[in-house]
Amino acid sequence: QVQLVESGGGLVQAGGSLRLSCVASGSIFSVRGLGWYRQFPGKQRELVASVTSTGSTNYADSVKGRFTISRANAKNTVYLQMNSLQPEDTAVYYCNAQLQLTIGATIGVYWGRGTQVTVSS
Repeated sequence: QVQLVESGGGLVQAGGSLRLSCVASGSIFSVRGLGWYRQFPGKQRELVASVTSTGSTNYADSVKGRFTISRANAKNTVYLQMNSLQPEDTAVYYCNAQLQLTIGATIGVYWGRGTQVTVSS
């Protein structure tokens, strides 16, 4: 069974940094796009950053210049380095992966369970 497991969330003071990690485990043929989303209370999940299989990245305007997404293909892992964190970054952060489980299979979208990031002022 395929799982995405996030780690690295926690409590940090404004101006601080956190690094989120997400590992995709299980029987996976190919890892395509990877991304991080976040969800504020009472709001819909929103894209924070994404990285394609070729390394192209995309960021939400609110995090450009502060957050960096990267991937380690050999480890089926995606990272989110978050610097200069602000209280408005407080949210649950979810890992997202587009996976092909077997050769020729349809690419599916998978989600982690989320990790809480809290930034105190």
